[in-house]
Amino acid sequence: MAENGEDAARARPGLRLASEAPGEGPPVGAVDEADLPRDRNQAILEAAKQVGAVLKRGGHLFALAGSVAVHAHGGSGNLQHDVDFCVRPEDAGPVAATLRDAGLTVYSPPEDWLIKATCFGQDVDVIFELAHRPVSEEMLRRAEELPVESVRMPVLAPTDLLTGLIAAFSEHHCDFGAVLPIARALREKVDWEQVRRDCGDAPMPAAFFFLLERLNVIPAVRPARGRETP
Repeated sequence: MAENGEDAARARPGLRLASEAPGEGPPVGAVDEADLPRDRNQAILEAAKQVGAVLKRGGHLFALAGSVAVHAHGGSGNLQHDVDFCVRPEDAGPVAATLRDAGLTVYSPPEDWLIKATCFGQDVDVIFELAHRPVSEEMLRRAEELPVESVRMPVLAPTDLLTGLIAAFSEHHCDFGAVLPIARALREKVDWEQVRRDCGDAPMPAAFFFLLERLNVIPAVRPARGRETP
């Protein structure tokens, strides 16, 4: 019989008791490869399911983000290198405590906008700031409950997903190639006018919007016609 994602989090061998406190750095112990799914994508999905089940059971307000959220919305099944969840800044401490109680290793990286955990040998980022903006209750309330394989959980709305990715573009982080397939896959589900408003007139997001227009992913914005002088 297949395990239920809600009940199995403690029982799975990839979830183990953490001995380190936040700020002490990443764990040094290795996970037994025999305990891990053979496929990396499946391992990431399994980690998302287990952590999502733990957060649901703990009654936390959260939403799945990142490449697994894109997958849940019908995008690519080629997942990236980790699992992302969003929580409010004030909930970061209680969420970390819940994850430790479930046997996960949790630690604080140098970046001050997230905490990290490990599950099935995969990195799990618990983010409380997206593109230099605190994660808000309104954003989490807009999340859609979707299945991640056998576990249903809140998933960031497509508009919020794309806003977070595009607003993060800067001169030092400008990987259009990673976000372009996501924009293509979710374009029918995104309120692009809202994304434009949220990103403002910053140059790198504006350049990405121009690329999307030229590739016919989104409609071009017609410039407003000036008043004619009598």
